[in-house]
Amino acid sequence: MYKILIVLIAVLLSVNGLFAQDGSSFSAGFRFQKTHNLYYENGIAFDFANQKLLNDRLHIGFNFVTSRLGSAISSNALKQDNYLLSFGYYFRHEKVINPIIQVNTGFFYADMEYPMFESLPHKSAMLSVEPGVYINFKSPIKVKATIGYNFITGDGVTGPGTLYPLFFELSIFYQMNFNN
Repeated sequence: MYKILIVLIAVLLSVNGLFAQDGSSFSAGFRFQKTHNLYYENGIAFDFANQKLLNDRLHIGFNFVTSRLGSAISSNALKQDNYLLSFGYYFRHEKVINPIIQVNTGFFYADMEYPMFESLPHKSAMLSVEPGVYINFKSPIKVKATIGYNFITGDGVTGPGTLYPLFFELSIFYQMNFNN
């Protein structure tokens, strides 16, 4: 799990030339997520946009959220991790409040902790959609709030039992613009 995160960060750093292109913006921040009727999951979020990508309306992102930084910090909640690659379309991108639609794909992993539970489903592909708003303050701080729906879920027999369909998300970013 940590190896995947390290590899993704290394890839992001190695393509620094892509981020530093004229007309690009790169944002990094924190993602706070709550699965409806279940866990709080928190983590990191990255977002990239360029004027050449649908006139700065298409955003590409990576998110890592985990219950290890949420509900599982001081409880016996199941430790689960979500790795998401995101593609978002931002409407009215020149305004302060931007309606958005985002599609995520990725990987879900639940740490079952005990070998006797390893036979239960604890890994899954992920596919979700998130409509919401992006608040583009006239400062480097940006905020995104969405309601998400996972299309791939589980019931504990045919898929991970803690991969619920509905979730709520709030991300806070610090944005860097590259304009020469």
